Amino acid sequence: MVAFTDNIFSGLADVAVIGGGLAGLAAALDLAGRGHQVVVIERQQYPFHRVCGEYVSHEVLPYLRRLGADPAPLGPATISRFQLSSPGGRVLDSPLDLGGFGVSRHALDDFLYQLARARGVQFVLPATVADVAFDPAADRHLLTLADGRQLAARLVLGSYGKRSALDRQLGRPFFERRSPYLGVKHHLRLPGFPRDLIALHNFRDGYAGISAIEEDKLCFCYLTTRDNLKPHGTIAALESAVLAQNPHLADILRHAERLYAQPKVINEISFASKQPVEQHILMLGDAAGLITPLCGNGMAMALHGAALAAPLASQYLRGQLPRPALEAAYAQAWRRTFGARLHVGRAVQRLFGGPVLSELVVGGLRHWPAAVRALMRQTHGQAF
Repeated sequence: MVAFTDNIFSGLADVAVIGGGLAGLAAALDLAGRGHQVVVIERQQYPFHRVCGEYVSHEVLPYLRRLGADPAPLGPATISRFQLSSPGGRVLDSPLDLGGFGVSRHALDDFLYQLARARGVQFVLPATVADVAFDPAADRHLLTLADGRQLAARLVLGSYGKRSALDRQLGRPFFERRSPYLGVKHHLRLPGFPRDLIALHNFRDGYAGISAIEEDKLCFCYLTTRDNLKPHGTIAALESAVLAQNPHLADILRHAERLYAQPKVINEISFASKQPVEQHILMLGDAAGLITPLCGNGMAMALHGAALAAPLASQYLRGQLPRPALEAAYAQAWRRTFGARLHVGRAVQRLFGGPVLSELVVGGLRHWPAAVRALMRQTHGQAF
């Protein structure tokens, strides 16, 4: 087992996972179940909230069940319908062929964390990885934490989210390009809101999603730009002046009970292309590539990425696959699985957020429900 003192870790871990979100936790569970020693380094204490839409495609349920992590005990909402509105309030309704479920990251991440701990995964938290160095002669990584402690690992998985100072250390190009986007999340109660519906409401220079999660709660999450926020000064003023111009959003904002005092906010959300392997680190989830919230499938992609990485990583750790072959196979599998989704997501996002264009798109799609279903199948994925 990997032990650690106040100053340094001792021993060699099979796998170090940087970031304990969905992808990192699922990969840790998967690899521990295959008999490997896993250490997860996470900068926060569980449970905690993340800015996330909290809708999960049903495509991931077989994988979660294989991990012994069926989310049913959390009481997730079952979601089977999709609604889209333009900034002016025009509405399009469509079934979701595959459907999904709604559960908060606060609940789901903690659920997976508790399972992983019970199955022997070791956690170091709260802790931040400041540097990762690869030693080709020893074929291993040395991770240095912000407090100076170190850990050696045969393999590193990066699942630390959308953006991290570690991206700068790794020299990832997207980190040097500023992104205009920011995300905002509320948890709400709104009696009468259908628990089988995920709704996407456009507003000027942004869009908001709302859907049910566990208990009687809703996740309300939206993407907009700093330029949209700047003239109004505060999130509350932005919501009142801009979001509320869409009558559906106005109704939500007027009648919903807000369940925490301040919304969760994240800046510098980048949809730029990323590489799935960086300096011999296998990237998972948002660290590998961020799909636009419009497509609503980031949580499923994170879990699916873990399902791709774990069996290949296990082959490498058992000496059945050399590192170059591991990295090539994972990069190929990741691009084959997610490349088209990310491309569609970026293309579709450009159609929304502008009042005139959004009205035209929603109005046009109203007469083409088959096209909407095809789009949702593409962005919400197919079953494993």
